[in-house]
Amino acid sequence: MSEATPHAAPAPGPALPRYGIRAAHTASTITVYQAYAPRLGLPAARDGRFPPAWKRERMTWVKPSFLWMMYRCGWATKADQETVLAVEITRAGFDRALARACLSHYVPGVHPDREAWKASLAGSPARVQWDPERDLHLNPLPHRSLQLGLSGEASRAYADEWTVSIRDVTPLARRIHALVRAGDTEAARALLPAEPPYPAGPLPHLGA
Repeated sequence: MSEATPHAAPAPGPALPRYGIRAAHTASTITVYQAYAPRLGLPAARDGRFPPAWKRERMTWVKPSFLWMMYRCGWATKADQETVLAVEITRAGFDRALARACLSHYVPGVHPDREAWKASLAGSPARVQWDPERDLHLNPLPHRSLQLGLSGEASRAYADEWTVSIRDVTPLARRIHALVRAGDTEAARALLPAEPPYPAGPLPHLGA
């Protein structure tokens, strides 16, 4: 199984597009992040697949941005988010979800009208939110990061078909957080996974 190897990541620059997917990826896979309680996260990392207790009928949100995941889980300190997973999935599955996704809220200019958006949302197994990317101190940045929500058939495919590997990156999160708290942002940044632009192409139905 292939894995995207972390490298030193440069600080985001002002030239980044407002909407764009940046992610650790290989020719065939993309890495996304999720955080779970240890009772789910540890077995998933141990076995390289989600356990039967992982509810496949519920919507699950995946995040290609490591720092946005750190913002969401508070550097793995929030309740039921103490185990951070790097989930490597197939690009074919990810791209299919993007192609069939709908924005989670109505945006004039992207949707003909609110009723058209509601109809699209009801028929889509995936939805997208664009949230402000975060810096090492978890402050918002001008450009936005993708969150992809998967439900129904997409959620089941994510867990049982697309997943290539699952790694527990909680120790990495804690190490980077400790360096940030110590004021050594240069060393902290050097440990971040590289997240170059992901070649998704134009996504007009998602406002990007």
